[in-house]
Amino acid sequence: MILRIGTRGSKLALVQSEWVKKEVQARHPEVRVELVKIKTKGDKILDAPLSKVGGKGLFVKEIEEVLLKKEADLAVHSMKDVPAELQKGLKLSVYPKREDPRDAFVSGHFSKVEDLPQGASVGTSSLRRSAQLLHIRPDLQIVPLRGNVDTRLRKLDKGDLHAIVLAAAGLNRLGLSDRITALLSPKVVLPAIGQGILGLEVREDDQNMQDLLSFLNDPETELAARAERAFLRELEGGCQVPLAGYARVEKDRIVLDGMVAELDGSVILRQQRSGGKDQPEELGIALAKQLISAGADRILEKIYGR
Repeated sequence: MILRIGTRGSKLALVQSEWVKKEVQARHPEVRVELVKIKTKGDKILDAPLSKVGGKGLFVKEIEEVLLKKEADLAVHSMKDVPAELQKGLKLSVYPKREDPRDAFVSGHFSKVEDLPQGASVGTSSLRRSAQLLHIRPDLQIVPLRGNVDTRLRKLDKGDLHAIVLAAAGLNRLGLSDRITALLSPKVVLPAIGQGILGLEVREDDQNMQDLLSFLNDPETELAARAERAFLRELEGGCQVPLAGYARVEKDRIVLDGMVAELDGSVILRQQRSGGKDQPEELGIALAKQLISAGADRILEKIYGR
């Protein structure tokens, strides 16, 4: 049997897909796994922030189309890149154990955000990160930063920036953990929805593939992903909004933190809610409604120009 994994061609995407390939072949020696590299719109447009060119779906749409055409059997996604709604006929069936969900502060000369000089330049392409950083340090100059991890690190090393902020999970998966200067506590900078989670997407009608991959699923990671994505869906969130959500299982409960912020970080609305493990989606929806009641609707209306 041949199993074809649709993946982006970036170094991080390939590392993630190679990990799935190795795990599947170890569990199912009779299966030969091949990678199908797909260049997405997000990989081609590198001179503009994601919030200006279409947001999350830019890294997923072309891969989903290959799945639907049956030119691949499975897609491996970084969940923070996956929009709230999937294309019809597809489903996320497996969530391997979550990597570190936190953001990483990376700098050659400064040990933490608080140590940066007045007016320091910090590189990030994320409105979520920039809003929360500006809330702590309104003097910072946020510099839009696109490209793969190596490209971003090179810009820092050249001295163009005082610091950059990246997902710790990506650095860990690439074997670059030693580049992390400090990890940002979720109490200070709430992670992106799905950060650190891989999602395995398949065709809805392909039960054989779902069964074959089920051994990779981590139940606690699945619950967290479902709660976070329901929160995202209810707020109709995308890359144009500084929005964050982070869920974890504590004993027999799911605890979910959510945030919506003004673009300049002047206002941050943050709430927490917990619920039973049997209703992750209901928890995400309830927290979104809680934030809307606290004024998130006004922030969203302003950003979306409604």
